[in-house]
Amino acid sequence: RRYRYPFINCTQCGPRYTLIARLPYDRANTSMADFPLCAACRAEYDNPLDRRFHAEPVACAVCGPHLWYEAEDARIDGNDAALQACVEALRAGRIVAVKGIGGYHLLCDGTNDAAVARLRARKHRPHKPLAVMFPWVGEDGLAMAREHLAMDAATEAVLRSPERPVVLAARLPGSALSPGIAPGLNEIGAMLPYSPLHHLLLESCARPLVATSANISDEPVLTREEEAARRLGLVADAFLHHDRGIVRPADDSVLRVIAGRARPLRIGRGLAPVERELPFELPCELSVPTLAVGGHMKNAIALAWGRRVVLSPHIGDLDSPRGMAVFTQLIADLQQLYGVRAVRMACDAHPDYASSRWARNSGLPLVTVQHHHAHASALAGEFPQVKRWLVFAWDGVGRGDDGTLWGGEALLGAAGAWRRVASFRPFRLPGGTRAGREPWRSAAALCWEAGLDWTRGAEDMALVRTAWSGGINAPATCAVGRLFDGAAALLGVVERASFEGQGPMYLEALAS
Repeated sequence: RRYRYPFINCTQCGPRYTLIARLPYDRANTSMADFPLCAACRAEYDNPLDRRFHAEPVACAVCGPHLWYEAEDARIDGNDAALQACVEALRAGRIVAVKGIGGYHLLCDGTNDAAVARLRARKHRPHKPLAVMFPWVGEDGLAMAREHLAMDAATEAVLRSPERPVVLAARLPGSALSPGIAPGLNEIGAMLPYSPLHHLLLESCARPLVATSANISDEPVLTREEEAARRLGLVADAFLHHDRGIVRPADDSVLRVIAGRARPLRIGRGLAPVERELPFELPCELSVPTLAVGGHMKNAIALAWGRRVVLSPHIGDLDSPRGMAVFTQLIADLQQLYGVRAVRMACDAHPDYASSRWARNSGLPLVTVQHHHAHASALAGEFPQVKRWLVFAWDGVGRGDDGTLWGGEALLGAAGAWRRVASFRPFRLPGGTRAGREPWRSAAALCWEAGLDWTRGAEDMALVRTAWSGGINAPATCAVGRLFDGAAALLGVVERASFEGQGPMYLEALAS
């Protein structure tokens, strides 16, 4: 009776984190409380000898969540009819916003150049790579993915893992995937279906689909029907909604196999917070429960007590009201779910990060941590048996101990006792933070520092040169990220970036 029901669930896992309002994990404490069990489901749920005994999200087409499809002024109700309408739209090259487990995806035909181009134009995302979901085909599910991607055993294993992350894999020459999915790059972010709804959609479409997070400009993924309809109305041609509530967002995890091992680039759905991988044991015991509030970009938070630490899923950037709203919600949620109340805060030493301002306003005792010391300590924390380190902490920029912009550091010592023993030679960045999106500024600064000329970039280069010479909005930095930006511009690869790290990513693709 559950055949092709889009919300059938595994009795051992299924959606949990995005459904739970509070602990203990009982149906009444989840968003499934809105769906009273029918007699047949109740009999299974109450029977200790049944495999669905107290499987909290259990439901069926009679009593459980249902789908509906909306396009323009039309609404189609019913699981089968709504699903078929969505499939027909995707096959016709339309863009559909589909509600999943942790939020909405924007889906379109990954082999349709025009559909991918429209998605990029509407989302104002001209170059940043898009993820692709492949149908489960063949005995191990990877038959279709192998037609498009070159994958080793480690990549295949992590693609098929229960966590179902996005995994970077090399694109095969001759693949029918649209070149617009990852322009300038030779890797594709690939994933397999991870919910019944995804399996049904991909099976019926019988082709790879672009599946990018439905959000606006690095905000957290959207989760509510009315908000998705309002904010994605100019992006999506249609919507596939369902009425199972998402208590908190969870974006897809992103992994890359490096040296034979899958390593996280972003942790989210399936990886955080999960008992098997995270939390992990701290190398020392904390005297009081502590909340670490993360950075300003690509934010995630951590709650620690005793020797235990729980890391939140990826939140996103904190520039927007929605980003801050999810940030504060997850801070409350983690403490409530684990029954631990933080009595101390830890934040980045940069006073203007939104997370740092929030921590200062919390009224709790505060520990500030220098940005690159945090990077080094994270590495040292993974290997507590090593007592003394020389760590290269290289990134975009972070506020240094002396108030300048660090990012190319050699740090000697151990967690809590780092000493800066070397760094890249600093250079002045004309335009300050604008240089992150305009790599020509880094290239110009590097040329001028070396006594060379640079004329490409701004219309009034003489004015930029004057500001750089006088140190006007031209802070000094030793950031390796800006060196890579400069190299990308010097080589004519990227002079103006539409997303952070575009120049270095293109350089890596060319180098390999």
